[in-house]
Amino acid sequence: MEDWSSSIALITFLFYSFTFFASIDSTAAAAGDILRANQYLKDGSSIVSAGGHFELGFCSPGRFANRYLGIWYKKIPRQTIVWIANRETPLSTTSGLLKLNSNGNLVILNASDDVVWSSNSSTSLNDPVLQLLDSGNLVIRDGADTDTEKYLWQSFDKPGNTQLPGAKLGWNLETGLERYISSWKSDDDPSPGNYTLHADRNGFPQIILRKGSAIQARAGPWNGVRFSGTPDLKPNPIFKFGFVFNDKELYYHYELLNDSVYSAMSMNPLGYNQRWMWNEKSQNWELYFTRQLDLCDNYALCGPYGSCNINNSPLCRCLDGFEPKHKKEWNVANWSGGCVRKVQLRCTNGEAFVMHPGLKLPDTQRSWFDRNMSLDECKRACLKNCSCTAYANTDIRGGGSGCLLWFKELLDIREFNENGQDLYIRRASSELAALVSAKKERSKLRYTIIPVLLIFTTIVGVCLVVLWKKKKQHTKGITGLYLENDGLNWDGGEDLELPLFDLTTLANATNGFSINSKLGEGGFGPVYKGTLGRGKEIAVKRLSKSSNQGLTEFKNEVSCIAQLQHRNLVKLLGCSVQEGERLLVYEYMPNKSLDSYIFDKKQSYKLDWPMRHNIINGIARGLLYLHQDCRQRIIHRDLKASNVLLDHEMNPKISDFGTARICGETETEAYTTRVVGTYGYMSPEYALDGLFSVKSDVYSFGVLLLEIVRGERNQNFIHLDHDLNLLGHAWITYTDGNAFELVDKVITHSSQKHQFEVFRAIQIGLLCVQQYPADRPTMATVVLMLTSKIPLAQPKQPGFFIERKLHEGESLSPSSNHLSVTTMVPR
Repeated sequence: MEDWSSSIALITFLFYSFTFFASIDSTAAAAGDILRANQYLKDGSSIVSAGGHFELGFCSPGRFANRYLGIWYKKIPRQTIVWIANRETPLSTTSGLLKLNSNGNLVILNASDDVVWSSNSSTSLNDPVLQLLDSGNLVIRDGADTDTEKYLWQSFDKPGNTQLPGAKLGWNLETGLERYISSWKSDDDPSPGNYTLHADRNGFPQIILRKGSAIQARAGPWNGVRFSGTPDLKPNPIFKFGFVFNDKELYYHYELLNDSVYSAMSMNPLGYNQRWMWNEKSQNWELYFTRQLDLCDNYALCGPYGSCNINNSPLCRCLDGFEPKHKKEWNVANWSGGCVRKVQLRCTNGEAFVMHPGLKLPDTQRSWFDRNMSLDECKRACLKNCSCTAYANTDIRGGGSGCLLWFKELLDIREFNENGQDLYIRRASSELAALVSAKKERSKLRYTIIPVLLIFTTIVGVCLVVLWKKKKQHTKGITGLYLENDGLNWDGGEDLELPLFDLTTLANATNGFSINSKLGEGGFGPVYKGTLGRGKEIAVKRLSKSSNQGLTEFKNEVSCIAQLQHRNLVKLLGCSVQEGERLLVYEYMPNKSLDSYIFDKKQSYKLDWPMRHNIINGIARGLLYLHQDCRQRIIHRDLKASNVLLDHEMNPKISDFGTARICGETETEAYTTRVVGTYGYMSPEYALDGLFSVKSDVYSFGVLLLEIVRGERNQNFIHLDHDLNLLGHAWITYTDGNAFELVDKVITHSSQKHQFEVFRAIQIGLLCVQQYPADRPTMATVVLMLTSKIPLAQPKQPGFFIERKLHEGESLSPSSNHLSVTTMVPR
């Protein structure tokens, strides 16, 4: 009997043991990309999408120990979180669990088994499955349902600060579900911040950025090709994009064209909406596009009927037919009051519309639209409504279609150089009559003037031909240089349309190239100040016969700079090649070169921080033009303080293109066996290997930026505590958290109220001088970083970060910062 009782007890113990361990096994998280009903995922474990692109687990995104359930890129070494579930309810310990209940509800439990977050799934499933997709979308579906579109719940419907490819930004009009982006509170706190990005459906749909309830910026309405306020959004080889607007849905989306590329659109805590691309080579995220680029993107900066143009000064102007509402405020750059009509509308016969091309369309929240109307029908509909102030197409494709009407004030308009849209604004009949009359007068004047101009032009042309023939007979110059059609040609090459100056004229202008007219002397010869007729001042660069710059460099400088037109590049007025001379004639810069200020303790006090920051910005914009915006990509190769001239308003102008290199549109880097440039400014790959690219100029810019902040040369920098150059000193002060020790003492007072700006400039300088070219930003990114508050990456160690061993009593003299011309062994 006792044996039987013992057997019963043993069987009972084994049964309950088996049941307990079976229950533990049934709740264990499954491997792979799914989690089934009643299984859990504990902190420290994760599930990974089928292709290995994304990972789901618990994480701490900032400096604090709070734990969140998040999704991040699996194959990127730097953890980049794209979605967080419990943004507002973090866990304080690592005891959290993620569990999928049998009814298909997803919950996060704390150490006390309390629910801190739930998916709040409203519909039950027989066989619920949680799956992490390769798109980064976390979905709950029926395990037996193969239709991938039938999800009980998905993370793409509850985005955080990131929109992944394939996700929708906008509305499900049938259910009322809105998907919008919201910023984090800070880089360390993923709870919802102040900024949200919406597809606004009031009036004609548009993309709007809000801070709280206030509008901060608009991307504008979709025009069939792009958003009206984003002219840079163009077809590209990386992603395709579109806007869906029908009875069921209204949303913006984008898709990657290559699955091997990682890209995401995210909003930082300051409200900047940016698209990032992962650079596999540099192992860094690189900024590809940002929606808020400049001041003109600030909502309604110029007020009603005001138009913003970032290339104008001042930025705001009233539209034609309008004038400032408050002239005194307008004249001191307070444009918020906007503009009013010079002649009020009376809703009488004769009113019509004046076209304004190239605009970002006004705010459409109070607009009316019909996507089936023609532009002519749209015009008639606006004329019939006395409150209608303007109209435009809703779709610009195929010549335009659809009708968009505005009522009352037109707000938040800006002008674009390309990809702007036509807007037709209503004007009073009396104004139109005056415009027609003025047009007729101009037409009559044109018909009168044209015959006179033709006769005058013929006479002048004949005189010029005679003078040209005489001048050609007496012109002696270098082989292959001659005057043809009033242009300078190289051996029959491209006509550069550059005037040739007579040697006698330049000699007279400079008092015979006297020492009293001498402005200075560079590696290629002296520069003289001259005065032409009517008092026009010029600077004449006279290449000495013993100069290192020969025929090749002379041709190079002329061919490079003759085609350049930018406010931050010095303007070449002409040249002279008579009697064996090689002379270049530039516009005169009264304040000489930048080095005469920042490296001179008596002059440096004249440059406070705002002025230095303006100089840094100007140099950056000049380089951006050379690298990206001029007809041919140009790499300067010798950017330094002495090659930056200052005009009468202390605006910087890059000069001296004797060593510049013209590259093809697709050429990104090249080798040379003849390294030319200045020690201290040359990038490591160029100085050591002869490899140059736009990133070489970026390096030189970074050195120059840090010199402007410090007021000392990189090569001549001396410190009592170490033998590092300026770059090394900047690096160690930055990494030690003492970056402001780098700031020139003469601007310490003026920079106190600009501490954020100064620190940011130092960080940008260090990003530019990083050792490897792939780590350095492009000049387009540099300009964006200087003119906005986008977050900056942490810089890596700069190039040429070495200690110099100086013998006792030895110092670095200015002569050590000389021009280097080195011939290298060909590769």
